[in-house]
Amino acid sequence: MTASEPLVGVDDVAGLAARILDEVERAVYGKREPLELIVIALLADGHILIEDFPGLAKTLTARSMAEATSMQFGRIQFTPDLMPSDVTGSSIYSQRLGDFEFRHGPIFTNLLLADEINRAPPKTQAALLEAM
Repeated sequence: MTASEPLVGVDDVAGLAARILDEVERAVYGKREPLELIVIALLADGHILIEDFPGLAKTLTARSMAEATSMQFGRIQFTPDLMPSDVTGSSIYSQRLGDFEFRHGPIFTNLLLADEINRAPPKTQAALLEAM
């Protein structure tokens, strides 16, 4: 193998994407096109906005996608009283250590479902957007 040859070929990625889609479709039936778009966004290291009516498997889709790709999954339910530090984490004084230690917020995961973002205060929304 020379330095110019790719480590993973296009066919390898396409095969892996098809296996991921087949696995997720075992839990989320009849949404192949949106699932394909999610896989594309994951491959592009992007962010995804899923809009749909309540009860149509948005959480199941995200959780299944994380499971099929061996990613850590996290979920934040945005509410009017949610603070920015509830999203990002914060430094907490530890009497045991005699110093501050950082407690990670839920954004420290591979795949995060941020549910009902519009309900949160603007500063909390900004904290999520800044982290993205």
